[in-house]
Amino acid sequence: MRVLVTGGAGYIGSHTLVELLTEGHEAFVIDNLCNGHEEALSRVKQLANKDFGFFKGDIRDGEALDKAFLEFKPEAVIHFAGLKAVGESVEQPLTYYENNVAGSVELLKAMDAHNSKKIVFSSSATVYGTPQYLPLDEDHPVAPVNPYGQTKLMVESILKDWAHDGRSATALRYFNPVGAHVSGRIGEDPHNIPNNLMPYIAQVAVGKREALQIFGDDYETRDGTGERDYIHVTDLARAHIAAIGNMSEADGFAVYNVGTGQGTTVKELLAAYGNAVGRELPSEIASRRPGDVASSIASPEKANEALHWSATLSVHDATSSSWNWQSQNPDGYGQ
Repeated sequence: MRVLVTGGAGYIGSHTLVELLTEGHEAFVIDNLCNGHEEALSRVKQLANKDFGFFKGDIRDGEALDKAFLEFKPEAVIHFAGLKAVGESVEQPLTYYENNVAGSVELLKAMDAHNSKKIVFSSSATVYGTPQYLPLDEDHPVAPVNPYGQTKLMVESILKDWAHDGRSATALRYFNPVGAHVSGRIGEDPHNIPNNLMPYIAQVAVGKREALQIFGDDYETRDGTGERDYIHVTDLARAHIAAIGNMSEADGFAVYNVGTGQGTTVKELLAAYGNAVGRELPSEIASRRPGDVASSIASPEKANEALHWSATLSVHDATSSSWNWQSQNPDGYGQ
C-alpha cells in the first residue's frame, strides 16, 4: 500500500517507517522537522534498505499538502504530525489548537481533494483525563485536563464525523512510548528538555544531567511514585501496520488503546535503566506536578482482538534498547 506519513521524521514516525517499509509498503514523508530529524530518515532508509520520498513542509500549508498528494498519490495516511508537550500546551493553547486541530483539518481536506480515504491517527491516553477506574478501556469517559489532550480528542471527533461514504479512520490512543530500534540507529532525540521520562533518564545515564527528578513519592502505588503503562516504540509501530491492514476491511471510525496492560513505576523504570547501564542512576525527590495522576494503565484487549496485535516487548527490552541508542549516539542525531 502507498502510505503518506505525516511527522515521519519524529520518534514514533521513524520507527513506524521502518516497519512499513519492511512489510513491503511504499512510503512518503511530510514533516516540518520541528520535532523530527532529517538524519533519522537517512538511517531509516539504511535500516529498511529501501528508499522513500520526503517533502519538508507543514500540514497547515494546503499548497504543500497538495504537492505531496499529487506527487505520491497515497492510498492511506498515517498522521503523526503535531505538537506534543503537555506543559507547553497549557502555556500556548492556541498554538496547539492551530497545529494539531487546524492542521488535521487541512490534511483531511487534502485527502478529500485527492480521493485518499484511509487514515490512522496518532491519538493519546491523555483524552481520558483522571482515571475513574483501571485499567482504562475505550469506554472510559473522556475528559482531557490539558489543551494537548483536548486537541487529540477534538481530532478524534472530527475523524468520526469525516469517516463515512467509504472513508475509514482509526485513532490509536497511545499510552507511554519508550525504547528504541534494536539496532541503536534510531531513537528518541528531543529537540529541547525531554517531555517524557525515559529520554530524561537516558540523559542522566550518559552524563548530560546530574540526577532524575522524581515528581512525588507519596502516591498510592507500590513505591509511592507514579505508575504508567510503558509500551516499546517498536510494538507501537507495529500497531500502526496492523491498523492499516485492518482498514482494508473496515469502514467508518474506530478507536483502540495501544498499551501493554502492565504498570511500571518511576522508581522501577529507573532501576531497570540502571540495570541496562550497569550502575545505579542518581535521583532526587521533588514535589508533585499539578495534573499528574497516580496510575494510568491500558486495557489493550480491543486492539488485541480486532487488530490481531499485542505488545511483545518488555520494559527490559525498552531500557536496554534505549541505552543502546543513547550510548551509540550521546548527542542524538547530532552524534
